[in-house]
Amino acid sequence: MHHRYRLFVHVCVFVLIVAISYDYTYKPFETNETFSNEVTDVTKNKDPLYNEIKTKSAEYEETPENAVIHKVWKKIPGRNGVKVNIEKSYEQMKKNATFDESLLVYEQVPPEITMDDLPAAPIYRGNPNKNMVALIINVSWGTEYIPAILNILKEHQVKANFFIEGKWAMENTDTVEMIHGQGHVIGNHAYNHPVMSRLSKQDSLEQISRTNEILEAITGETPQWFTPPSGDFNDQVVGAAAELDMETILWSVDTIDWKNPSVSVMMNRVNSNIHPGATLLMHPTSSIKEGLDSMIGNIKEKGYKIGTLNTLLSAER
Repeated sequence: MHHRYRLFVHVCVFVLIVAISYDYTYKPFETNETFSNEVTDVTKNKDPLYNEIKTKSAEYEETPENAVIHKVWKKIPGRNGVKVNIEKSYEQMKKNATFDESLLVYEQVPPEITMDDLPAAPIYRGNPNKNMVALIINVSWGTEYIPAILNILKEHQVKANFFIEGKWAMENTDTVEMIHGQGHVIGNHAYNHPVMSRLSKQDSLEQISRTNEILEAITGETPQWFTPPSGDFNDQVVGAAAELDMETILWSVDTIDWKNPSVSVMMNRVNSNIHPGATLLMHPTSSIKEGLDSMIGNIKEKGYKIGTLNTLLSAER
């Protein structure tokens, strides 16, 4: 019995000694990543190419622009800045061991203030440094011209923004489905083309929310953009749209197509007024049916991309 007890004590002492002396940090089957990273960093920092990229990167950086409320243009979206990813750029260039501007890898830097941070205000245009324009087509009549307009947009692979009146949508569900099915953005153009600035807040809310319900029932999506009929609004109207989580959209270039201008008159008007970040207003009219093809061609020739409001008003470059 005494012998067994002594044996037990010896075993305990042995286990304790092994436990104390065991080096838990030693892992023979794992590579020391930190060490190899440190070696790589030292090697990189001694490489003149790496240091050249590091030094020159500042020349290629652009600071982000915050979204602002402008005294004339009201709410203007911000724009992402850009900086050089030094590590990835180095990886691209080290094979040839020479600095090559075309192999620089960039990252976008978001602004601190976005449109969501700003109070409710109308939006007339995109960021003035964005070489993109958006086509806004307000629809409460002109049904017969829509198929031809959609075909022209399809040929040019252009997506437009159709702001649709609720009452018209109810009577033309197939056309709304066709517009939505071709990937265009569907916006809200109130229910029955009222003079919005004369309505009570409750009536404004009713005009917008009723139209949203109709458009959502047809497309399965709730619109996020609202355009007041005839561009008529006041702060109360903008506030009503904001309560429904919607931005109020106006425009910076007007085709005045409803006056039935000749194609050349309309083209001259657009060409002399188009600008970076422009929102271009039109309706389903014979003038647009006749002139849209060359209008899109001209806009693209001037170096502008044509995008949806979602793209135009994002901070993405």
